[in-house]
Amino acid sequence: MVTPLRENGGLDRPGLNNLIEHILAGGVHGIFLLGTTGEGPSLSHALRKQLVSEACAIVNMRVPVLVCITDTSLQESIELATHARSAGADALVVAPPYYLPISQAEMCDYLKCLAPLLPLPFLLYNMPSCTKLHLSLETVGLARKLGAIGIKDSSGDMEFLYSLIRQYKDGSNFSIITGTELFIPETITNGGQGAVAGGANFFPALFVQLYEATLTNDLEKISNLRKMVARIGETIYDVGKHRSKYIKSTKCVLSLMGICNDFMAPPLTPFNAVQRAEIKANLSEFTYDNEYYLAR
Repeated sequence: MVTPLRENGGLDRPGLNNLIEHILAGGVHGIFLLGTTGEGPSLSHALRKQLVSEACAIVNMRVPVLVCITDTSLQESIELATHARSAGADALVVAPPYYLPISQAEMCDYLKCLAPLLPLPFLLYNMPSCTKLHLSLETVGLARKLGAIGIKDSSGDMEFLYSLIRQYKDGSNFSIITGTELFIPETITNGGQGAVAGGANFFPALFVQLYEATLTNDLEKISNLRKMVARIGETIYDVGKHRSKYIKSTKCVLSLMGICNDFMAPPLTPFNAVQRAEIKANLSEFTYDNEYYLAR
């Protein structure tokens, strides 16, 4: 989930309520706070805690809430984990600490230190484009032994994703969740459990329906919905020049839909008027009927 912000950097509380209700109305099975799309590392620790508290109150146990506690400081991660538990969150998410490059061995040592101190179940988060470390199967295995209940893999590496599924799909009680939207059918078909899809901020029903169609092996529906997901990537996500365009475009769409503001946490800035107009034109390509999303 994105973090709705005001122009002054504070939490957009009406936008937060609108966004959560919009996402839940689309049928999602859980909400993931303070991940990459949520700009977690760019927010103050106070704002992170405020978001967790207010989001948990709005959700009110209707679906599980997962909170990413990744930080450059071990102590700050533990403090946010403790706060998440008191706020009513259901699980934590842990990625490698960012900025300083670390080895697999150092990540394992970090997990051995962190895991026993966590007050809630935790998932790993493999996000090498932001953390500099692509988690190995051995590191994932250690995390599971330390209590991890699953992993969100946002590496975009399908071979690695398949390796994870093969390793844990037979009665392991360890969930494999993709962060790559186009991989949803492959993930579910091969034995994975689901996806964390940033596009579900604005089109939640699309991703829920793609998941459900894969469960029932509805090949025609899978094909139609996957074309929609691909088209989002070719249009909405492709505005702007920089790698931050995915987050900016997601917030821009939500702003155009009247759900929340599109203000960003520094160092990011919102799209300019030209880019916003392009997003608006791209958004007009999509429509929705009572069955599922369709491209016009």
